[in-house]
Amino acid sequence: MARARRGGGPGARGGGVRGRAPLFILYTSGTTGKPKGILHTSGGYLTQAAYTHRNVFDLHPETDVYWCTADVGWITGHSYVVYGPLANGATQVVYEGTPDTPEPGRWWDIVEKHGVTILYAAPTAIRSFMKTGREIPDARDLSSIRLLGSVGEPINPEAWRWYRDVIGGGDVPVVDTWWQTETGGIMISALPGITATKPGSAQSPIPASRSPWSTTRASPCPAARAASWS
Repeated sequence: MARARRGGGPGARGGGVRGRAPLFILYTSGTTGKPKGILHTSGGYLTQAAYTHRNVFDLHPETDVYWCTADVGWITGHSYVVYGPLANGATQVVYEGTPDTPEPGRWWDIVEKHGVTILYAAPTAIRSFMKTGREIPDARDLSSIRLLGSVGEPINPEAWRWYRDVIGGGDVPVVDTWWQTETGGIMISALPGITATKPGSAQSPIPASRSPWSTTRASPCPAARAASWS
């Protein structure tokens, strides 16, 4: 990059690797036990990151400005700040900082300034904004947003509706995404324009995703019963 900035052209070319070559190791959160190192490989992981990023967020690289607010150090940041957006040639915002510094409207200033069209955030952040009141986002022009996403933990229906109504203006889809460090990419989510959204529910596995349901006793759940839970 330094050589390119000086006008000297790109540096050494990257070498090709096999699809199963290791890409990175990331540890699980450890909420249910000792953290475990997860190895993701180049071909399959990159394919999944690009596929889910494009389809779950209905990405149009030529017009969208995408912003995933996650820290790059956890799996959401890896997949949907780094690998997915780069693979799809997306224009994106990368922000390293807190949602409320130097003042509580920091995120909404960024949305307004850069014309963010797709916003992907955690329910904890959304609930914190609910506490500070809608007056702060209402003071900004957030009309560029056309799709909202939720990630990292379950989102309660009240926060889901606030997110849609206050941040999205009441008429944009909210994709509630479910996945894990182990999967590397989104497994369960509504798809904009294809499936109806439901407050507080990630709903059904996306195409090409095999996400078996199980009962509390870890036995396979009949398809009809699983469908009634979505």
